Amino acid sequence: MKVKTSFAQAHFERLRDAVGNAPYEQIDAVAELLYRAYLNGKQVFVMGNGGSAATASHFASDLSKNTVVPGRRRFRAICLNDNLPVITALANDLGYESIFVEQMRNLLRPGDVVVVVTGSGNSPNIIEALKYARTCSATTIAFLGFDGGKAKSLVDAYIHLECADYGLVEDFHYALGHFFREYFQNRIAQDGRSSLHI
Repeated sequence: MKVKTSFAQAHFERLRDAVGNAPYEQIDAVAELLYRAYLNGKQVFVMGNGGSAATASHFASDLSKNTVVPGRRRFRAICLNDNLPVITALANDLGYESIFVEQMRNLLRPGDVVVVVTGSGNSPNIIEALKYARTCSATTIAFLGFDGGKAKSLVDAYIHLECADYGLVEDFHYALGHFFREYFQNRIAQDGRSSLHI
């Protein structure tokens, strides 16, 4: 007699299958870009909308706090969707598409890194941020889903899970943050170039 698959089992099997198609070479390439920025003392700006905003916030928090190794320099990371008064002021006065790019005009410098977290890759505020970052000689990175959207052609590197389920894409993006936290904490601990004394 065939055992009926539970809803929970079906869901997590879909997640397993989606993550099983993770683009590991893309992940490695993004890791190298972020680590180079870390070694050079560059600022990392992270941003997203909705569920991706929560992922962006968690990722920036993990980079700035949970990669800390005593005696080594720290990641300089900030999430641009965390300052609600600034976001609402910009959205009210200039339009929601401006909430990230206008913050970047105050802060972004050449060589800094802009990381966007977006399932669709088509959010207008994300696209405006990437276009501006390119004019500032910043490195651009995207965590993507679906077909990658417009963002895919505007970045230096991306991690693209080709999946058309928002929930599974967001789960994968969240897991990337935890992977990078562990990866960088270990690499920083083993790499003498990250010493505060150089």
